[in-house]
Parts: sequence; C-alpha cells; structure tokens
Amino acid sequence: MVSSHHEAMHRIFQHDPGLFSRVSRFLGIDIPKPIGAIALPTDLTEASPVERRVDTLLRFETAEQGAFLLAVEAQGKKDPGKPASWAYYVSYLWTKYRLPTALLVVCQDHATAKWAQRAVHSGPDQLPTLTLRPLVAGPHNMPVITDPEEARADLVLASLAAITHAAEPVVNVILKALSTALRDVPEDVADPIVEFTAHGLGKSPAKHLWRNLVAADLSFYKSYLSEELRDEGREQGREQGRAQRGAEDVLLVLEQRGLDVPAHVRVRITECDDPEILRHWLARAVTAPSAEAVFEEE
Repeated sequence: MVSSHHEAMHRIFQHDPGLFSRVSRFLGIDIPKPIGAIALPTDLTEASPVERRVDTLLRFETAEQGAFLLAVEAQGKKDPGKPASWAYYVSYLWTKYRLPTALLVVCQDHATAKWAQRAVHSGPDQLPTLTLRPLVAGPHNMPVITDPEEARADLVLASLAAITHAAEPVVNVILKALSTALRDVPEDVADPIVEFTAHGLGKSPAKHLWRNLVAADLSFYKSYLSEELRDEGREQGREQGRAQRGAEDVLLVLEQRGLDVPAHVRVRITECDDPEILRHWLARAVTAPSAEAVFEEE
C-alpha cells in the first residue's frame, strides 16, 4: 500500500499544478508560469498490446565493462515522432534487461543523419530530464571503399558503405569494388552480401547498377536473390524496349500526319518510360490537332 507520505508528496501538485513553477526557483531553474494545467490519468498501463519493435537488437559482452545492448534503427527520412519512440525503446530495454543500452541510427543522406544525431530532451529546455543521443552512421562518417582489395578484407563493411552512400555519386565506384571483391569468395559468403546490399539500396538509383553488376560480375551465383536480380534486370530491359518503341510510334504518327513536333514535345515523348502513358499518347496522336495536344486530358 502506498504510504500517505508518498501520496502527499505528489498529490499536492495535483491540487495546485501551478505550484511547480513557483517551486522551480528554489531548484535553480527558470520555468515559465503555466497559463493552464490539467491533471491527467496516472495509470500508464496499456490496456491493449501495442506493437513496438526495434529494427535490430544485439547484446554484446565485453571483458572490460561487461554486457551492453545495442538497438539499431534504419532511418530514411526525418520523422518528428521518432525521437520519442527511440527514447521509449532505450528506456524499456534498460528497464527490462538492466543493462547499459545504446542506440545506433543508420541513415543514407546527410540531412537525415544530421537531424538524427541531435541530442533530444524529453523535458523543456530548462529540464532536459532524459536526453537521447543516438549514434548515427551515415554518409558523413562511413568509409568510402573503392578498392576491391579493401572491400574483400571486410565485405560486410563494404556493403554498409554502399548502403550509407546510396544517394552519393561515389556509390557507383563502391558497388563496383564490392562486386569485384565478391568474385573470389565462396557462394555461401557472397549471397548474404548480395542480399544486404540489394535491400539496403532500397529505391535509390544505385539499385539498378547493383542489379547489372550482379548479372555481369556474379553471373555464376545461383542464389534465389541473385537470380531474382538478374530477372529484374532483364525485365527492366524489356520494359525500356517497350517504352522506346512506344515513343517511336507516337512520333511516327505525328510526323505522318504532317504535324510540327517541337523539340520540347519530342524530348518529353522520348524520355517517357511508361508504356501505358505512351499508349494513351499514341491514341491521341491519331486525332490531336497539334503535337502538344497529345498531352491533354492526362
């Protein structure tokens, strides 16, 4: 049972919420006088399960300092709600395992990395209370591995280097070094690296280069993902071919009808890579009064 002494120490603040701002000057901090306050339910138990998952959780043992936990989160863009979630993860893990807990956030662009590595406080500026300072791995501090020998020495690090530099021009050289290094390693070692890299590149333009490198440099690998990557590369080639033929058809119809095709119209048609849109333009090209009119009603 909670003692009356314990209850009195907090109930007094429920009685007069403004008391906190008046007491603060004795605590050596300057808290603005509240303009409104309300007592909220004190039960923090979640009535229904709420799924909260950290991306990766590792426990490390060390000879010098014993065990500690590392939570790893991948962050693709700024998210104002994430710091609160990260603070929850760290606090929960610290409470559950009673072990020092660190957080590593992996980013693929400088802006997100700079945002993620900021110290975030749970309280107001004068009362930071709980401060979250994630470790951040990103293009600003991950190595640029362009030598196949260096990539071969640590394939996983080379994969991470490619992933964290996915939005950087240098990623092309990193991927080439990695694919070259993978030629000389056993298939069971190379396959996970191929997968990590493919998934890590996400939707960045570099994913197309990686697929081409896998198809060319690693053509002897027969893993499911390697075959999938090669199949995707072939399908992309067929899709590009269909788009090219579609663009040629649209231009041919316009030219056969004797319509003037300005340079900007020609560029827009030839650069379109969507066969469905090109088919729509082709249908309009048959009756359109001008070349520009094929783009109407989109």
